[in-house]
Amino acid sequence: MLEIPDLTPYTHYRFRMRQANVVGAGPFSQSSRVIQTLQAPPDVAPTSITVRTASETSLRLRWVPLPDSQYNGNPESVGYRIKYWRPDLPSAVLTQVISDRLEREFTVEGLEEWTEYELQMQAFNAIGAGPWSAAVRGRTRESVPSAAPENVSAEAVSSTQILLTWASVPEPDQNGLILGYKILFRAKDLDPEPRSHVVRGNHTQSALLAGLGKFVLYELQVLAFTRIGNGVPSVPPILERTKDDAPGPPVRLVFPEVRLTSVRIVWQPPEEPNGIILGYQIAYRLASSSPNTFTTVEVGATVRQFTATELAPESAYVFRLSAKTRQGWGEPLEATVITTEKRERPAPPRELQVPQADVTARSLCLRWVPGSDGASPIRYFTLQLRELPRGQWQTYSSSISHEATACVVERLRPFTSYKLRLKATNDIGDSDFSAETEAVTTLQDVPGEPPRSVSVTPRTTSSVLIQWQPPRDESLNGLLQGYRIYYRELEYEAAPATESKTLKTPSALRAELTAQSSFKTVNSSSTETTYELTHLKKYRRYEVVLTAYNVIGEGPASAPVEVFVGEAAPAQAPQRVHVNPLTASQLEVAWEPPPPESQNGIIQGYKIYYWEADSQNDTEKMRVLFLPETTAKLKNLTSHTKYLVSISAFNAAGDGPRSEPQPGCTHQAAPGTPSFLAFSEITSTTLNVSWGEPVAANGVLQGYRVVYEPLAPVQGVSKVVTVDVKGNWPRWLKVRDLTKGVTYFFRVQARTIAYGPELQANVTAGPAEGSPGSPRDVSVTKSTSELTLHWTEGRAGRTPTTGYVIEARPSDEGLWDMFAKDIPQGATAYTVSLDQLRQGVTYEFRVVAVNQAGYGEPSSPSAAVSAQVETPFYEQWWFLLVMALSSLLVILLVVFSLLLHGQSKKYRNCGTGKSISNMEESVTLDNGGFAALELNSRHLNVKNTFSKKNGTRSPPRPSPGGLHYSDEDLCNKYNGAALTESGALQEKPGDATESEVTDSESEDAPPQHSFVNHYLSDPTYYNSWKRRAGAAPHRYEAVAGAEAGPAPRAVVTTQSAVFAPAARGARTPLTGFSSFV
Repeated sequence: MLEIPDLTPYTHYRFRMRQANVVGAGPFSQSSRVIQTLQAPPDVAPTSITVRTASETSLRLRWVPLPDSQYNGNPESVGYRIKYWRPDLPSAVLTQVISDRLEREFTVEGLEEWTEYELQMQAFNAIGAGPWSAAVRGRTRESVPSAAPENVSAEAVSSTQILLTWASVPEPDQNGLILGYKILFRAKDLDPEPRSHVVRGNHTQSALLAGLGKFVLYELQVLAFTRIGNGVPSVPPILERTKDDAPGPPVRLVFPEVRLTSVRIVWQPPEEPNGIILGYQIAYRLASSSPNTFTTVEVGATVRQFTATELAPESAYVFRLSAKTRQGWGEPLEATVITTEKRERPAPPRELQVPQADVTARSLCLRWVPGSDGASPIRYFTLQLRELPRGQWQTYSSSISHEATACVVERLRPFTSYKLRLKATNDIGDSDFSAETEAVTTLQDVPGEPPRSVSVTPRTTSSVLIQWQPPRDESLNGLLQGYRIYYRELEYEAAPATESKTLKTPSALRAELTAQSSFKTVNSSSTETTYELTHLKKYRRYEVVLTAYNVIGEGPASAPVEVFVGEAAPAQAPQRVHVNPLTASQLEVAWEPPPPESQNGIIQGYKIYYWEADSQNDTEKMRVLFLPETTAKLKNLTSHTKYLVSISAFNAAGDGPRSEPQPGCTHQAAPGTPSFLAFSEITSTTLNVSWGEPVAANGVLQGYRVVYEPLAPVQGVSKVVTVDVKGNWPRWLKVRDLTKGVTYFFRVQARTIAYGPELQANVTAGPAEGSPGSPRDVSVTKSTSELTLHWTEGRAGRTPTTGYVIEARPSDEGLWDMFAKDIPQGATAYTVSLDQLRQGVTYEFRVVAVNQAGYGEPSSPSAAVSAQVETPFYEQWWFLLVMALSSLLVILLVVFSLLLHGQSKKYRNCGTGKSISNMEESVTLDNGGFAALELNSRHLNVKNTFSKKNGTRSPPRPSPGGLHYSDEDLCNKYNGAALTESGALQEKPGDATESEVTDSESEDAPPQHSFVNHYLSDPTYYNSWKRRAGAAPHRYEAVAGAEAGPAPRAVVTTQSAVFAPAARGARTPLTGFSSFV
């Protein structure tokens, strides 16, 4: 036995041996079987552990995972364990477990703000845990106080002052250095927003609020703040009222009723009562009397009017009105009234002006000249303003003193345009509003808000990228000119990240962090929202704040953001990414690393993101590679699917940007099973089978294969039928060769590049159990154009019959098939048009009743009936043949009689030796095969001058259309036998004219040209007539100006010229020739 040490746990080995002696070593033995070592706990801890501040309550831990060779066990069981604790509380140890062996960072949440922690890590597998790593230390970020100051109390010390006192925030809740306190106060039910009073420093825990309203109830809260921001205010708010004082004057004093000897005075309580009003005092005197001779009347606190009587008519009186509290009488309100009845409403103020010198960022001063008082003194003015461009008129004040000619308007928005208007009120009523002022724009002010959403991320190992969003438009308070970025190095992170630094004097450190003098300033354009800070020190923590500024100055600073410089994720993505298909479930991805200058350290690995192109959110997956290779195989993908692949590189600082997604498509594979298999319209011999497209097509579907067979042999035969359906549609099949009551086994499979798995189902041919019985007495009647099928309802099934279907069996197929369906219940006949059937095919029909159970037993077949349509007798062939022969016989008789009549005239005229006048006839001949006359090498234009129309005629024109010649000449020169060999005369008739003549005119008019004489005078043409057995059809040429219609053609005979219609191919019989067929 031999023990082999130092083997790697959970690793496969083969062994072989050889012998050796003094001569040398012999050959190796055969290899042993494969032997796997047992699992063991990991030998090492994760390396390169770093901890960074993530937020006020979290720390981010990063490490390099174990390589596969150090798992020492099943990779699926490998994970990591983190433990962490506060150095000042070492017994309170917390742990976190990470089950993903490829994970390389983790954020520890739920920590205390501004607190230092120590952390350790170990790897584990199914056997046990490995050693712990060295402890690393990190501190959470400073935050705002999580609690309010304690023991808040308030005491009014005068009518305008309140003293507040409080205790400090509990130490665990301070979350940083307390830089001071803010007192939030507002007049309850009067001020919409609280005002604040800041107390700097952590040692002062009281404040005196001055300038408050007299006898006003205030809500007061106290909060602490750090450099990060404000903490939570104290709750519930403290309610305290300032002490009372003498009241202010009553307001809106008017004299609605003035008589010659009396007046009625009406008023409203003071706007500043400064206490509880106990009563009012009214004093009045003649304006011309001594100032001290007042008549005084006191009334209760609830009285709002008083009538003074026994006054002198048409006299001026001075009235004084004052209110009283516990502290005494307040300042009086004085008004003058004239005891007269001639009064009217005042005129509106005029000459409203806002001097630019009186305009500030949040206020302006309106000046005006009062209008006429309408013989009644003005009591007060009402001022309204409107914010441009779309604001509504708002009342700013309705109690401006009647003596005022100017008013300061406050609480305006900076850099905003306004318009103002004013109206006056006397005892009679209100004036109209004055004309609006010109638009007045308040001055700019510093921005009211800092930039929003400030983030700082490492860009390189010596730079960071700052990003932010501008302040809201309504808080800019002017034209934004830019931003100022303040940043400084925080000394407590000056050591490298791998070193631990103990803070000896935290209070001194915190004081140093607040020193604003260490900030540097960078100006950024107002149009930019990103900026890169460069040339920073490595392995240092920096703090960054932003402010917005305009021409007036800077706005408040944003909350400080901390960032660690020295570690930066890769700045660029991997390059030249290629995706190639390998199989139906694998893609190969290849790439090149990011450029060296953008790697920002050592590339530890890559993350491959891949997803189906049509559904990224649902299908995106990520694979992590810790190896330096730049190729990878993506496995277990969906067949024939387009994927998009994006890659990012990462180092110890984090992940770099992703590359642009690159497409890749896996190969096709065999499809999945069809989604369903269903049967319908099941009769005793037919059914419809349908199926669904596979959920996983895995390629382009080329078609389907349907196979069916009976489960048991039918009459000793088990027939297997295979049907291939091309394409993806239709996905159904009509089966028509079933046997009644037999159960069939159906299988359907889809095909792409190959056939996929089968979907199977059984179905039994009808009739269905509980279905109706077969209809009876089926018969067919036939008419000229349709068939009518009659039947009688058969036995009812389990449920009432709902309808009928009709099956047909054509003689040329021999299989029953559904011919008509959805025939309503109660029907006993059905009519079929013969046009729906194939002509010449014999059909048999049968009827099937249907109910909810299914199709019932079919009826007995009807008698076979032919689908031939019976045609009328006048369309029968024998009738048409008889009519054609009869027509031909009539034509022959007519032609023969004409020929006999012409032959007798010829001999009579030749015997007498007299000149024979031309005889011209219009003859309509059948287009049968007659001989034609052709004049060799000549063409004749034929003009018909013999048609009559309305007894008029057109002037005659020369044309061979009318042939005039002497039969005597023919007799003399030809001796009656000139045309013994009868040639064919080729004609070129012109179109017939519309000229018409009477019979006498036709006979008396001398011929312009004798067609026959012309040729008879030339001996060379005597023998030019040739007999032609089968003359070609005549060819005609159109004559310019001819009218539409068939042109007549001329035929020269030995006796006369006979005109016949110029039908194409027509042939004219010639006297004395046997040319009839």
